[in-house]
Amino acid sequence: MRAALPSLALSLLCLLRAGAQVPVQPDLDTEKFSGVWYVTAIASNCSIFLKMKDGMKSSVAIISFMPEGDLAMKLVWPLMDKCQKFELLFQQSGQAGHYMGAQEKRDLHVMETDYSYYAVLHEAHHSEGEPSTALQLLTREQDVRPQLLQKFMELIPTMGLTEDMLAILPKSGE
Repeated sequence: MRAALPSLALSLLCLLRAGAQVPVQPDLDTEKFSGVWYVTAIASNCSIFLKMKDGMKSSVAIISFMPEGDLAMKLVWPLMDKCQKFELLFQQSGQAGHYMGAQEKRDLHVMETDYSYYAVLHEAHHSEGEPSTALQLLTREQDVRPQLLQKFMELIPTMGLTEDMLAILPKSGE
């Protein structure tokens, strides 16, 4: 029995590590992935997001890639009286579809995309104060097909998030 405990513990650690792996889109085609996307749904355990999610609207994300393969993302979030603009740069990690925040401790995974209609992104923020996870549904149009939204909602618990952390973002019209 004692001999079995170390191997059982090792097996459990391997399972936990395997479960922590986030899948990525095989052979991500950066040229097809570049362009304008709408952030139409987000699920996150970030406390700031959870406080603001009910007042959020769909935002625009413009994704491009640098010659060395880094991912640049420009976000425009409509707020009450103005639009807030953010620019993020993620460095290539060596694995296609996986990028790391240049300034902050962030991991971005392009989990799945069909390039022409939708993409699912997973972002993990490894801050010392409050680590967080976000799952984002991007679409090329502001309208979301019900079956795609259902698929996204089924993915939420597999990433350690819950449905009450979900915001389906209405069109901004801005």
